[in-house]
Amino acid sequence: MSWQPLYLSLKVSLAATAAVLLVGLPLAVLFARGRFPGKAVVETLVMLPLVLPPSVVGYYLLLFLGRHGPVEGLLGARLLLTWGAAVIAAGVVSLPLMVTPSKAAIESVDPVLEKAARTLGASEWQVLRRVTLPLARRGILAGLVLAFARAIGEFGATLMVAGNIAGRTQTLPLAIYDAVQMNNLRAANVMVGLMTLIGLGALIAAGRVQRGKQG
Repeated sequence: MSWQPLYLSLKVSLAATAAVLLVGLPLAVLFARGRFPGKAVVETLVMLPLVLPPSVVGYYLLLFLGRHGPVEGLLGARLLLTWGAAVIAAGVVSLPLMVTPSKAAIESVDPVLEKAARTLGASEWQVLRRVTLPLARRGILAGLVLAFARAIGEFGATLMVAGNIAGRTQTLPLAIYDAVQMNNLRAANVMVGLMTLIGLGALIAAGRVQRGKQG
């Protein structure tokens, strides 16, 4: 069994998790504390990948990243059938799992503490950085762990935009699919076991973070 799919899956998932943090944390703050027209619509769009089939998400991404799409027009290069496309697919489907617990954690922060910081002369940015986010850190970390687990297990959307190219875009879930198709059950069992351990580890870690347990 080749370890390349596992390496690529980790690479894609870590990059997707970093992107989700950069996009998801501001969104969580905006949804938890912001008031603006169309807020419900924006929240619904962010959560949509949770209920859409991955192939549908992949199709939308195909239109977005493909020929004549906005990304190709802006960058002058195609991302389809690259590991970058896999990162985008994994990030889109895992974003709701980061935003939801982060938003809940931020909403649970006592506004009285934030108000007290303002009365002491703290700016809104300082209140966010020194009060809100530190108090909400457990929910944010739990969301990141869940987002990573979802990203590493992404299959359908990745297949649509990145393909299944061995050594280039074949992640672990895609390698499992190929192994089953070729009746290579030994390799499939090893890879399925790895995915199961990663999933269990992520769920346990997220639960421990949210409960505040150490170790």
